[in-house]
Amino acid sequence: MKPWLNVVGIGEDGLAGLTPAARQALDRAELVAGGTRHLDLAEVALSRRLAWPRPLEAAFPEILARRGSGVCVLASGDPLYFGVGSTLLKAFAGAEILFFPGLSSFSLAAARLGWALQDSTCLSLHGRTLERLIPQLQPGARILALSWDQTTPAAVAALLNSRGFGDTIMTICACMNGPREDLRSTRAIDFSLTGIDPLNLIALEIPADTRGRALPLASGLQDDWFEHDGQLTRSDMRAITLAALRPHPGELLWDIGAGSGAIGIEWMLRGPSLRALALEPRPDRAARIRRNALNLGVPDLQIIEVAAPQGLAALPQPDAIFIGGGAGAPGVIELAWQRLKPDGRLVINAVTLQTQTLLQQHHSALGGEMVQISLAHAEPLGRFHGWRPAMPIVQWRITKARGEP
Repeated sequence: MKPWLNVVGIGEDGLAGLTPAARQALDRAELVAGGTRHLDLAEVALSRRLAWPRPLEAAFPEILARRGSGVCVLASGDPLYFGVGSTLLKAFAGAEILFFPGLSSFSLAAARLGWALQDSTCLSLHGRTLERLIPQLQPGARILALSWDQTTPAAVAALLNSRGFGDTIMTICACMNGPREDLRSTRAIDFSLTGIDPLNLIALEIPADTRGRALPLASGLQDDWFEHDGQLTRSDMRAITLAALRPHPGELLWDIGAGSGAIGIEWMLRGPSLRALALEPRPDRAARIRRNALNLGVPDLQIIEVAAPQGLAALPQPDAIFIGGGAGAPGVIELAWQRLKPDGRLVINAVTLQTQTLLQQHHSALGGEMVQISLAHAEPLGRFHGWRPAMPIVQWRITKARGEP
């Protein structure tokens, strides 16, 4: 299929910043779609322009009606870097689209600051919650974050201060590469900037000796990171469980009987593409999971207030399932196993003899591994210390073979 939809990235320098090929694609288009700011920057005549409606997808029928003819879409900078390009690729075949990327805001900011882009973390806060920043707040980190509007920098400063990262240097990069370009720097703790343009990017430079409390990269967060009522997979056991679940990019986890949400949260912290559904029937615990997810930087954790096995059949098929509570309820293990994808992993932790017996029965029928895990921590014993053993846990873990029902 010959490309007919040209997507041109344009910056604040307007037509002067376009390559000859991008300018040619724009000039030949019968219809030019984009935001009003982009259309104005490109000096598109009223007779040729289609300003994006809300939602943006409402314009697609008019674009599709011209399929095969010359249509151009204007976008900010690099359309495939947190831009409209990904939205267009969901609606049109890739073979129909030809991209002409411009300089991204990330590239421009890195050039102004003298940062190596490959050593910086790039993310977008445009239409996304600020808590996405939290896992990236690490000693010595350099972060480039696209803002939602002029209020975002102050909100980011408040987030940094609340988590002990007030010593972070914030540089607000506004309207880059245009006549209104404006770069201003401040420490988060001293933030008082006003008159910020809505079109801005925030650069964060966290000192290597920061006093902020950074999330460790390994699984098994300390228990005091979580708000809980005692229904919590403890740190050591959590690390063992995450290792057994073996997360891979893009995978979906069901955390059945989520309690505090710790397993689902730590699953998502292993990578930005990982997804998790936390199933918890108690409303108070579900609310607690939401608070934990926000506090630990995974606001996209989906929480479903349901008691398994109710509703499991209607959920998207998982790549991994953890059952920490409710494994003894009739039909839970059977339905979880049925819904698990091929090559998916099922991990169940059992404390009570009754649930351990149930796991033994399933192990006998399906195979997998049965592991007994015993942990003990040193605690004061008079003037000395002694070992305080926790209740032993039996863990059944099994991978579903391809072709297995």
